[in-house]
Amino acid sequence: MDLQLQGTRAVVTGGSRGLGLAVARGLVAEGARVALVARDAQRLDTAAGGLRSGVAGAEVLAVPADTTDDASVRGMVQQVVTTWGGVDVLVNAAAQPSFASAPPPLADLSDDEVRADFDTKVLGYLRCARAVAPHMTGQGWGRIVNISGLNARRTGSASGTIRNVAVAALTANLADELGPHGVGVTVVHPGLVETERTPGLVADRAAASGLSEEQVHDQLAATTSLRRLVTAEEVADVVVFLCSPRAAAVTGDAVSVAGGNRGAVHY
Repeated sequence: MDLQLQGTRAVVTGGSRGLGLAVARGLVAEGARVALVARDAQRLDTAAGGLRSGVAGAEVLAVPADTTDDASVRGMVQQVVTTWGGVDVLVNAAAQPSFASAPPPLADLSDDEVRADFDTKVLGYLRCARAVAPHMTGQGWGRIVNISGLNARRTGSASGTIRNVAVAALTANLADELGPHGVGVTVVHPGLVETERTPGLVADRAAASGLSEEQVHDQLAATTSLRRLVTAEEVADVVVFLCSPRAAAVTGDAVSVAGGNRGAVHY
């Protein structure tokens, strides 16, 4: 299937590693021009160089920006528009994974922790969508995909659940407002994904629990219907499709890309 992404102009935040980088790699493979966005300029340049060397003729722009700063976001989008003449696709993936550390109990959960989570993932996504929307609506087409997570559908991390549910709510509101102008907006809920962060997470949990790393990994895999963790590339395949004109009928809704949320029913 031709995803009709050849020559499209995409912005991927959180693009220097993990899911963001995997999505960027998938978009480049489909012929899209990709602006990688992250705060760490050195890591960003390394990631962009890897994409260029991996696909002959790939057009990749590295744009350091902080999504918690509206001026930085607007400057980033303006740089992309100046370079390529517009923006067709936005993938919001700039956020700290909720599994990066064990969630604190209620008594230890500070306002600042929740505020930081919300500022990065919810307001950060809003800032980026707000900055690209005029360019998409002006041309009558665009796609925005927000990377959220299965914490939107389960308990265990108050801050993680709050921010992920908020991203889903943001997505639905954007879809309703922008849909008449040809812009589709979806949210993707990955679970725990095999990325470069996973071995460290497993090692930390093994040390805290007294289990072996293999046992911890098996426990995590057992929470999925597939009984294994999905890879970043498998998540990226779904996101890239949602970025394409082929996904025009999918908007305002959530797509779970987690290998199945075992034991739960959503309808």
